[in-house]
Amino acid sequence: MSLCAPEVGIVLDDLWKSFDGGASYAVQAVSLTIHRGETLVLLGSSGCGKTTTLKMINRLVEPTRGEVWIDGEPARTIDKVALRRRIGYVFQGVGLFPHMTVLENAAIVLRLLGYSRAEREERAARMLALVGLAPEVYGARYPSELSGGQQQRVGVARALASDPEYLLMDEPFGALDAITRESLQDELLRLKQHLRKTIVFVTHDLFEAFRLGDRIAVMHQGRIEQVGAPAELLRQPATPFVRELLARPLRMMERLLNIQQVGAVDGMD
Repeated sequence: MSLCAPEVGIVLDDLWKSFDGGASYAVQAVSLTIHRGETLVLLGSSGCGKTTTLKMINRLVEPTRGEVWIDGEPARTIDKVALRRRIGYVFQGVGLFPHMTVLENAAIVLRLLGYSRAEREERAARMLALVGLAPEVYGARYPSELSGGQQQRVGVARALASDPEYLLMDEPFGALDAITRESLQDELLRLKQHLRKTIVFVTHDLFEAFRLGDRIAVMHQGRIEQVGAPAELLRQPATPFVRELLARPLRMMERLLNIQQVGAVDGMD
């Protein structure tokens, strides 16, 4: 497939990353094509290389070997600041500025891009409304006055404010409680349908990956074990690691169903 084909957005071409001069590698031989409009999930346990891979896309981490291509252009040839303004980035912990209001936090990228105050406030207000935070209610508040889920929504609004084509999300819901996490997953699915962004999403949560991902890249020890649609991974796990990864939650579900069945029988006695 051509790097400049209209359906191709981001290409990772044989990426390697070492943090110790080549003695060991956090990422090894990672190659991926990410299509426009899709959500590609990088799934794996802590330390498997998924966050490092994500950060090589917007040059927060530079590859030791290999190439990242953005819209057919090598990322290494694009100015770092300009590249990061083209690619929205949402991470766990949000990183909001505590001395700025919610509206100011959502508008910070637009401020760096030189938008007028009126333009950035109008755009930031629209993005806050889009993620379910009415600007007339939340815009003048400070991050300390928000819940964790609301702060994460501000982080998403900030990443979307400059209308980037690509959105990188690094375990954005990982620190939240289960109910809030599910609510934000619903919100992301709604936003995806509305905005049609290309999303690369990092998670260690199998159920989150299957819920959000059009395709899932399973990573283990710095390498990609398998890439495919959720149904494909379930039907045809390509390696013993992927097979075992998927078997554990299925066994948990079977145990829960057995417990429920036993409870139902006991209740009939």
